[in-house]
Amino acid sequence: MPLIIICGIPSSGKTTRAKQVTQYFLNRFSSQEKAGTVHLINDESLGITKDSYRDTRVEEKKARASLMSAVERLVSKEDIVIADGMNYIKGYRYQLYCIARAVGTPHCVIYCGTPIEIAREWNSNRGEEGYEATIFDELVSRFEEPDDRNRWDSPLFTVLWDDPAPSYDGIWDAIIVKRAKPPNLSTVAKPVSETNYLYELEKTTQDIINAYIKLPSRTITLSELRRLRRQFTNINKMHTLDVDRVAEFVYKEFYYHCKSVKLIQYLTFRIITRILLLFGISSI
Repeated sequence: MPLIIICGIPSSGKTTRAKQVTQYFLNRFSSQEKAGTVHLINDESLGITKDSYRDTRVEEKKARASLMSAVERLVSKEDIVIADGMNYIKGYRYQLYCIARAVGTPHCVIYCGTPIEIAREWNSNRGEEGYEATIFDELVSRFEEPDDRNRWDSPLFTVLWDDPAPSYDGIWDAIIVKRAKPPNLSTVAKPVSETNYLYELEKTTQDIINAYIKLPSRTITLSELRRLRRQFTNINKMHTLDVDRVAEFVYKEFYYHCKSVKLIQYLTFRIITRILLLFGISSI
């Protein structure tokens, strides 16, 4: 199940909204007799004090890392994780988005839209439990408001300070009913490959190029072949191939490239095919 990211300036009511959403999901799961767990992660649950935000270079960075690590441990397709924090840096929200995307679960952002003066008043009413005035002002100045035009900030639900509750039905539809987008290749864990895979990939592609450049008549330059080889190996470092079929895929890659740019004539194809048969592959 999904990841819910709560964001807003200090003392804007984030934890209150997070608890409201938590209770809503628990009640709805119970009424529908659905199995579901809701994990609420915030500074209190992680033992992070407000003084941690005094040092932006060390302590605050550790605080953000702690929350992200907790999200990464708990996020899954079965449970709901609510990241209750300021999450004021858009790059940080993007990282949280990538964690959810890699798991293949949807996410949404709830923004507590409380004016600065009201948040300042709420903060001062907390006494010692609130932020110091200087820390409060610094955090407000660094806050980057979410924008639903960014994929990591969408879907975005803005909750004003005087709203009785967030848009429960909208949040439910966005993260429970809606199907998650497939993960990007860059965020998917790569499958375990054979220990000699990269060696065989490099060796086979180089052997094919060496065999081709020995032909008495060829229409592709060596630099063009090297470019195709680099392109092929870079792509297939992410997509693990069967070692025994590397030569076959190299041949097909070169074949279709050359055919599309009309660099090789029929006779040359026949010569290349005969050479590549030595590598145990057949013509296509």
